[in-house]
Amino acid sequence: MTVNLEVRDGVGTIRLDRPPMNALDVATQDRLREIAAEVSHRDDVRAVVIWGGEKVFAAGADIKEMRDMGHTDMITRSKALQDSFTAVARIPKPVVAAVTGYALGGGCELALCADIRIAADNAKLGQPEILLGLIPGAGGTQRLARLVGPARAKDLIFTGRQVKADEALAIGLVDRVVPADEVYSAACAWAGRLAKGPSVALRAAKESVDVGLETDIETGLAVERNWFAGLFATEDREIGMRSFVEDGPGKAEFR
Repeated sequence: MTVNLEVRDGVGTIRLDRPPMNALDVATQDRLREIAAEVSHRDDVRAVVIWGGEKVFAAGADIKEMRDMGHTDMITRSKALQDSFTAVARIPKPVVAAVTGYALGGGCELALCADIRIAADNAKLGQPEILLGLIPGAGGTQRLARLVGPARAKDLIFTGRQVKADEALAIGLVDRVVPADEVYSAACAWAGRLAKGPSVALRAAKESVDVGLETDIETGLAVERNWFAGLFATEDREIGMRSFVEDGPGKAEFR
């Protein structure tokens, strides 16, 4: 398999495994969609790490495979490509990308699907599709602009240039930079802490933020309001409030 899933202590690691550069061919894209659906529904997975291994996150699409596709082929395939990445973005649980080495093209777009990105100090990110006479096709024009703003997104997309970890951190493309040998452990620590949290409330928070970014504020406020009221029907809310009153903040043990 070019993408594998390992679950430990509530954290599911989605591991890209297509040496040497984790090129995202059609089979890998489809496998990503399958695993995203699996972790979305598994009760033993409460947070997710996306990792490409110690050397590279993903260097982009499989250009050799793509070169043989014509216009008609891509009319069909482009929707499946976007659906695979959207499935990752819509995992209703906290998701962190552990980025080592290159995260280019589809690799950068995959990292954009996570809730946060922890990058190695040797990471390089970018959307170089313009250098092939193309544009990002797996959500890059949309998610990148929402994350770093339209002007910075256009700079990266128009030029196709790569940014190193320090610049990626400065523009908000990644959220933390750590030594390369600490990326996966840092991502697992973040995911592991949230895996112990109130799962329904975390889902509510993620959906409220994501839907709000994609719509007007009144619709976003309605989503937030509905989730807020609905959480009063959950056991986690009862546990959290009882613990706060009896033991003080931050000591609740959620189920």
